[in-house]
Amino acid sequence: MKALNLSPLYGSMVGAERLIGALENAMRMPDEASYPPYDIEKLADDQYRISFAVAGFSPDELELVAEPNQLTISGRKARSDEPRHYLHRGIATRAFDRRFELADYVVVSRATYDNGMLNVELKRELPEAVRPRRIGIRTPEVVSNTRAQPSGAAAAPGAPANDAALEKPKRARRKAA
Repeated sequence: MKALNLSPLYGSMVGAERLIGALENAMRMPDEASYPPYDIEKLADDQYRISFAVAGFSPDELELVAEPNQLTISGRKARSDEPRHYLHRGIATRAFDRRFELADYVVVSRATYDNGMLNVELKRELPEAVRPRRIGIRTPEVVSNTRAQPSGAAAAPGAPANDAALEKPKRARRKAA
């Protein structure tokens, strides 16, 4: 197997240490660690499905454990007391532990087993505090030029003494019309 050096990427990918570490771990996996085979599907923006081919295992022989940022699937085949003589043995029934690193806020929404396939559905659920939200932009309120003068205070030169003085021209305009 050809060795692949990812160290040049460390300097050019800020914040990708977790991704690079996962890639390096995947490349170091022995063949046994790739069992059982699986598919990862994106169902929607925040929904995913991991499907495992676990033929030969019953649902009782499988265990699914969800922890923060990690999903573990384990399979342990029950030992049969019945002696068997195989001419060819091609169905894998060895024990396995498979771990997946999950992103923040990804939870297991359900798991189903059908025809030797274990389907695990995942959903990303952002808490309200970290969800993007639209912030309204406010503008300052327009301040009126006509402020009520305290009693006994003189108005500025050319300014009406009170609101009643402003009303007189409006009434005069209405009568003229």
